[in-house]
Amino acid sequence: MSWIYLSKNGTDEYIGRMAKGAGASVTPIESWRYEDSPDQGLVLRGIMKHKIIKQCWQDGRDFRFMDTGYLGCRPNINNPRGWKVWHRIVQNDLQHGNIVPRPDDRWRRLGLSLSPWTRQGRRIVVVAPDDKPCVFYGLDQQKWVHDVVTKLKKHTDRDILIRQRTASPDQRTRDPETSFANLLTQDIWAVVTFNSNAAVEAIMAGIPAFVLAPCHAALPVSNTDLTVIESPWRADSDLIHQWLCHLSYGQFHNSELEDGTALRILDQTQEILQ
Repeated sequence: MSWIYLSKNGTDEYIGRMAKGAGASVTPIESWRYEDSPDQGLVLRGIMKHKIIKQCWQDGRDFRFMDTGYLGCRPNINNPRGWKVWHRIVQNDLQHGNIVPRPDDRWRRLGLSLSPWTRQGRRIVVVAPDDKPCVFYGLDQQKWVHDVVTKLKKHTDRDILIRQRTASPDQRTRDPETSFANLLTQDIWAVVTFNSNAAVEAIMAGIPAFVLAPCHAALPVSNTDLTVIESPWRADSDLIHQWLCHLSYGQFHNSELEDGTALRILDQTQEILQ
């Protein structure tokens, strides 16, 4: 299949890199029409392309969705500043779902550590969804938070901390005092989220996650039922390892977008799934 690389104003850096890796050119989304070339798939970035995504679902049209990667975009030994150098790419969905068996080379390459299920904290962190997923899924953020907290209080007397995403990307990713990574080192029993990558980070830190979105990469190793908040399921280490290998094959470094690695692995993944 050939792909149309949709780029806002023709200037989206990451779409441009991927188009280069495919030997293609970008198409400014402002001058493009959905009806053009219906036999071609679409490559797009960001959840605010929700109208196009939903139209593709309705019509059965293939698309590849790009957004921030799951692993390696926080400060770590290979990315000290926590730059957004990894990008997930998912075919016909927003998140990677069921685990696809993969080798562990890409996971090992990241050089990240995984904490065991040894944490016994006191507090529950509820991560409020951002505005963009609220628009996509038709959620009222305040109502979602209220409903989650109300349900939790029926099944636990633990302290509940509401986590709102800070407005500044720099503060979100680089301020150690306010970072989510720092919060996870504190007295945390579980993390509850809708679609945030916080679930992935919690599991990496050895903290159970509860995921409430219909589509989330952490679903294979997370809880979905808030009534079991006091006795959350903890996936075994083999399953978590398989899951991390799977996620590592679903995200790509800036350089891999540009050199064609991303396209090659994506095509291989589709062959496996067929």
